[in-house]
Amino acid sequence: MSEPFPDIKSKHSLVAKHVTPSVWDKLSGALTATSGFTLAKAIACAVQFDNQHCGIYAGDWDSYKVFADVFDPIIQEYHGIDPNAKHTSDMDVSKIQGNIDATAPVHSTRIRVGRNIDGFGLSPGITKDQRLGVENLMKKAFANLTGDLAGTYYPLTGMAEKVRQQLVDDHFLFMSGDKNLAVAGMERDWPEGRGIFHNKDKTFLTWVNEEDQLRIISMQSGGDVRAVFDRLARGIKAVGDSVKAESGKDFMLDAKYGYIHSCPTNLGTGMRASVHVDLPGYTKEGLKILQDRCEELHLQPRGTRGESGGQTGATYDISNKHRLGYSEVQLVQKMIDGVNTLVKEDRELQKKHGM
Repeated sequence: MSEPFPDIKSKHSLVAKHVTPSVWDKLSGALTATSGFTLAKAIACAVQFDNQHCGIYAGDWDSYKVFADVFDPIIQEYHGIDPNAKHTSDMDVSKIQGNIDATAPVHSTRIRVGRNIDGFGLSPGITKDQRLGVENLMKKAFANLTGDLAGTYYPLTGMAEKVRQQLVDDHFLFMSGDKNLAVAGMERDWPEGRGIFHNKDKTFLTWVNEEDQLRIISMQSGGDVRAVFDRLARGIKAVGDSVKAESGKDFMLDAKYGYIHSCPTNLGTGMRASVHVDLPGYTKEGLKILQDRCEELHLQPRGTRGESGGQTGATYDISNKHRLGYSEVQLVQKMIDGVNTLVKEDRELQKKHGM
């Protein structure tokens, strides 16, 4: 007997479009093998909130297979990919041409990816035992890192106030209280099994058991994107090799959808490569003009929140728009080339406005 058809509050979401009564009748009684996840749990955010664009999460790798009648069309529509598309990963830093112009007003560079280890559930469906299993495995894996990647793991459970405050000051700590993550099931048993690793220089970080089992981050001041990408590539490989050595397990990697993430918008590379850059000329022109130009360059602009919240002056966070359908090298290249283009255009706009 199938569950009654849900009242989906996000009427314009991809969930509302693709979870039809017939699909619901077919799949609402299905359970995944890894974590017993259901379609009702997957679409909880679209049902409960009225502001979702996508509105669906996977509870484990099985979710993408068991609920493929829902996930496949949503993924294809969101990422604009062909139903037969295959994903190619490429982390070879030597293929990147050039770098961000040394004179560009770039404050900092940050590149992050998500990774999840096969055999454990994804954050919305992961069981308590699985979550602790991921954390225990990562404690061992982090201990094997050497050189500039070596560092310390800080579990959220039992964290000393001094350590907590330092992580807050460094903008490294992730918090509970995100309504979306809570409704999606990602804050169960908080804060158990969660923590943060960072190297001595605070340029290589890994969040454990947040939205994905691992969120691997490389960052530093200035605009040396190549150096940040190089460290990220080395770090992902070192973490992956260490996990494999300790457990025999690999990261979840799908031929079609690339690296598996809990949110289908992150499938593929799961990578967001971003810089904080000053664009005073575009600020004068207006945000809509900048947004339209970024769209043409396959980039995504966001405000950078200062202490008071809201846009701080002329500084923007500019990142790659796509995750799936392009390799990591291609996305980093788009970000480098696009930011160089924006900075060049911004200087012309400053002249135009007599700045």
